[in-house]
Amino acid sequence: MAESDNILTKLQDLLVNLIPQLNKFPRDQKFVLGDRIETKLLDVQEDCLRAYYSRDKRGHLLEANLQLEVARHLVRLANALKLFSNHTYGVLAEKMDEVGRMIGGWLKSVMWMIFSCSLTTRLNSQNGGRPSSGDYWSTGCT
Repeated sequence: MAESDNILTKLQDLLVNLIPQLNKFPRDQKFVLGDRIETKLLDVQEDCLRAYYSRDKRGHLLEANLQLEVARHLVRLANALKLFSNHTYGVLAEKMDEVGRMIGGWLKSVMWMIFSCSLTTRLNSQNGGRPSSGDYWSTGCT
């Protein structure tokens, strides 16, 4: 279990559980389906890292969310082909859902910040360009 409950450690935990399972795939699926699943989840991890260090988080989070959804569908396909045991599929699906909820929550907070900054800017432009309160710079709207 991961020491911290942030999204990057959850993704690390998911990959640590998933990669050994992908190595058990039959040869014909290991290098096609297995590689695609692994690549998509590594892309999710990369997009989350980019969002963490970037000023424009929204684009990276939207891309991470899309890549995670593609990975979910690939994992479902692998399960339908009986490449995972039911227990393994349940564990992986649960971990992927948790990562998805975390990305969604992060995206929601970023969208709220964009909305509140937009509203603050609009209110200030109606106020002759002056901040309406002395607390303007603490909103993060620059």
